[in-house]
Amino acid sequence: MEEITLDEIEAAAQIVYAEMQATPQYCWPLLCERLGTEVWVKHENHTPNGAFKIRGGLVYFAHLANSAEKPRGVVSATRGNHGQSVGFAARRYGISTTIVVPHGNSLEKNAAMRSLGVKLLEHGDEFQTAREFAINLAREEELQMVPSFDPLLVTGVATYSLELLSAVEDIDIVYVPIGLGSGICGMLAARDALNLKTEIVGVVSAHATAYAESFSSGRPVESPVSTKIADGMACRTPEQSALEMIWKGVTRIVKVSDSEIAEAMRMMFECTHNVCEGAGAAATAAALQESSKIKGRKVAVIASGGNVDRDVFAAILNGENFAA
Repeated sequence: MEEITLDEIEAAAQIVYAEMQATPQYCWPLLCERLGTEVWVKHENHTPNGAFKIRGGLVYFAHLANSAEKPRGVVSATRGNHGQSVGFAARRYGISTTIVVPHGNSLEKNAAMRSLGVKLLEHGDEFQTAREFAINLAREEELQMVPSFDPLLVTGVATYSLELLSAVEDIDIVYVPIGLGSGICGMLAARDALNLKTEIVGVVSAHATAYAESFSSGRPVESPVSTKIADGMACRTPEQSALEMIWKGVTRIVKVSDSEIAEAMRMMFECTHNVCEGAGAAATAAALQESSKIKGRKVAVIASGGNVDRDVFAAILNGENFAA
């Protein structure tokens, strides 16, 4: 993927801000106390659909709507937040949308997608299987496949990183959760466009380690997925173009267990009264795991989303054990 420039991110921001405001970044005293250092939270759980993905969808569909041939319809695969982004943006431009999710997907994310007018199909038992089905469906029904990773999506989501890095000076470390990679690649693009020295640390589920294994081996590695609460990070097959950016610019990748994520979800609620889904609390879980390394440094964590089912969140708040 070609380098994303500051001008391109700023242009994407104007598309995003036509639909939503910039999200806040707050330094919460109780959270700083728990982590033992200055910590800033980028609140992507405050977007109109509760996750950072909306930014990429808005930019992708703005370009699609201005292309020579508007598609008769689009199809995509998701565990929820990407599908909400596609549905939200496609509805704005009057484009019919089919979304494929795996069986057992979040009921509340499914309901949110249906509320945006998408046709929701269930197929397979994991994201990769749903993705392959969506690709075949696009071919059979002459629909445009909207990928989960694309330069336009990355440029769109880079706008949250531009907001954070512009608002808070001299951040030493940013922890960013990794699903298929658009969020962390957007952070890399924004940091490099601003010519900053901030360390970027990726965070994966310890039960979905494809990106961690690929990072350490220097080649794409598939890995099985078994996480129970971090569906936004449930990636079996890494994206080559995302890996190329990650290999060049990420300092390290931290693996966090479902138990650590559940503890971080509780901690975020106790310290900030914010609801975070599993992937949305993963960055905080990684910072907690590395608390001895980050003392005395200015840290940021990305609260990438807050779309967790009520019964799951209730169980987590009540201390249910999610150990694998």
